[in-house]
Amino acid sequence: MRRYIITGAPGAGKTTILTALRDRGYPVVGEAATDVITREQRKGREEAWRSPDFIDAITRLQRRRQQLPVPPAATVQVFDRSPICTLALARYAEVPVTPLLAGEVDRVVGERIYQPRVFFVRLLGFITRTAARRITLEQSVRFEGIHERAYREFGFELIDVPPAPLADRVTMIDQHIAMAADHAQ
Repeated sequence: MRRYIITGAPGAGKTTILTALRDRGYPVVGEAATDVITREQRKGREEAWRSPDFIDAITRLQRRRQQLPVPPAATVQVFDRSPICTLALARYAEVPVTPLLAGEVDRVVGERIYQPRVFFVRLLGFITRTAARRITLEQSVRFEGIHERAYREFGFELIDVPPAPLADRVTMIDQHIAMAADHAQ
């Protein structure tokens, strides 16, 4: 199974790209942080990211999702973020990197859970705020740099997905995955 990561700063368009890839038949694994925030907001906790367990809740959900059954004929999975993203989030938020997160990063890197080439979706130049995304463009630009450095620190190669129409971004990712499959055979 080849597991690809699609990542980038909040507001870069990852979710829209992942929806389009799902529509093309790719098995897509959703983002854990947004799901943790949404779950906590349903419980009345508006700022879930302030919880001391927030980073570990994301890490646990990411690990569970890596272990979910894959459709029988699938040879590829596309993940919306990874534990490296959670590490970048902890650094951005200036909260401690928990032992659980540090162990999970070591595990996914050591076991090569994900492909070494990561699709890094670049910011579009604006942010659409949501209930879970309460970040400004300036903050997202700062987070993008931290995010990029975290992936490079662990030896991942970043494939830039520049601002462009959605169809162009999706086609670019699709073509990279198809070329990698051709080289693997």
